[in-house]
Amino acid sequence: MRLEVLPVLGIGDVREGDDLAALIATAAPWLRDGDVLVVTSKIVSKAEGRLVDVPTDGPEREAARAEVLAAETARPVARRGSTRIVQTHHGFVMASAGIDASNVDRSRLVLLPKDPDASARALRAALRDRHGADVAVIISDTMGRPWRNGLTDVALGVAGMSALRDHRGEVDPYGNQLNITQMAVVDELAAAGELVKGKCDQVPVAVIRGYLTAPDADDGDGAVAALVRDAAHDLFSLGTAEARAAGLRAAATLGESVRRPTSPWSASPTQPSTQPPTGTAGQPATATAGQPATGTAGQPPTAPATQPTVDPVAVARAVDTVTGVIAPDTRFALVTDPDLVARLGAAVPAVPDEVAAPTDPSAAADAVTAPAGTPAVTDGTAVLDCRPPATGPTALIRFGADLHRLRAALAAEGVDSGVLPAPDGDIGVFLLLTAIPAPATPNR
Repeated sequence: MRLEVLPVLGIGDVREGDDLAALIATAAPWLRDGDVLVVTSKIVSKAEGRLVDVPTDGPEREAARAEVLAAETARPVARRGSTRIVQTHHGFVMASAGIDASNVDRSRLVLLPKDPDASARALRAALRDRHGADVAVIISDTMGRPWRNGLTDVALGVAGMSALRDHRGEVDPYGNQLNITQMAVVDELAAAGELVKGKCDQVPVAVIRGYLTAPDADDGDGAVAALVRDAAHDLFSLGTAEARAAGLRAAATLGESVRRPTSPWSASPTQPSTQPPTGTAGQPATATAGQPATGTAGQPPTAPATQPTVDPVAVARAVDTVTGVIAPDTRFALVTDPDLVARLGAAVPAVPDEVAAPTDPSAAADAVTAPAGTPAVTDGTAVLDCRPPATGPTALIRFGADLHRLRAALAAEGVDSGVLPAPDGDIGVFLLLTAIPAPATPNR
């Protein structure tokens, strides 16, 4: 097989309503039957009017882009910093749902074609019927790949050929029967076309000559949907952090089939509470099952002053998650006494693997010892007071399970928790809460 990859020059800027077939046929009168046309999805989207207007700068632009992304997203997959990997309504897993702001006026964003397979079929039919060129058409776009840096072009839509070349049932030169080998030939051809198109050269179309002798009149199996792995066989349907959070949420509610409809902090599944509980000055707030904590009449509860990085709403959601599976009278309450929070913070050693007592003599009455592995405390620490409903052996065993559930739910909300014994002689523990730093944004 001898392949040629040829750029199609002179197409120029494509605008909404343009006749792509006419533009390509004019720029490439040398097209032959059997050629494979690789067309950048962006010019297809522009011609089809898949554009949205957005502000040119500032937070308004970011808000508008986030709204567009939400509309184009069928399922979130992973999130790191500002990067969003999502599954589109087509089934493609892509950064930002393929929304593009390059090679377009800054006041607009380009979306993927609504139906890339249909776009490929329409373009192929127009080139054949009106311009006499019987070609296959691949609509391509750039994607990142899991576990590998760098981008490559892949196929979003195809017409005139099969998306896959199936080798299953064939026998290799050593006599081995192939059982799973299917080559994504349209992705390979899309990547080959990108070699002559580039990103800044305004060459949106390439021709690959020599791969086909003639296009499939019935478009083969046609649809690029054949390349989308179904959910039942997808071993990597979530990012690592997202899968871990989903597992923690499942662990936090494991073992119960019926949840109570309300939480101690009145955080419903659809509308989490934005008012974590507080108590009177110098006293920790309480929140027992079925009895929400309250603040001063007419005043909304406030987060502890020493908690700038731990989101109290996330803590409320975690408590809401375990509400239906913990013992009804188990108490979890954010501590609002700043002196107590400060003393607990001073009790934790700066070196995580060391065990130390507080260095402040005035805190001797509330002395606690940090267990090995307790993380260093920062100014972003909050404290959750946790007490069992009773002191009998069975109640204490259940209380230990409740703590495990709560800590799993907290971790799923991005809140780390270290355990300290209650300093006042009562049975219970304090959880020292710190926000889990967001992972660094990966290279793309």
